[in-house]
Formats: sequence, structure tokens, C-alpha cells
Amino acid sequence: MKKNMGTADRIIRVVIAAIVGVLYFTGTISGTLGIILLVLAGVFVLTSVISFCPLYAPFGIKTCPTKDK
Repeated sequence: MKKNMGTADRIIRVVIAAIVGVLYFTGTISGTLGIILLVLAGVFVLTSVISFCPLYAPFGIKTCPTKDK
């Protein structure tokens, strides 16, 4: 897997995941919606750690800087 996520994209995803986590565990969001958002937050963290978003690949999106050859 080639990296296709830049630093800004990764930071934004981790911040969103943290916000969702705090909202879920404080009881602000709950039920089915809360669980779905918590799973999505987990996916955000996972994709940020590996710097690869599978949804970017089919569309050819890359937010990481390219190296000049």
C-alpha cells in the first residue's frame, strides 16, 4: 500500500475521532447513531495510523506531498 494521506488529513481525522469518542463516552451521542459514529472514528484512527485511505484509491486522490524526481 502506498501512502495517500498527508499530515493535515491525518491530523484532522484523529481530531474528529477524538471528538466523537468524547461525545460518545460522555453520553451526548448514544444508541445506534453513537455506535456507528464510534466505529467510523475507529476507522479514521486506523487509516491515519497507516496513512492509507481505501476510499481515496479508486478516485486517485492523494493528499500527501509528491516527491520530485
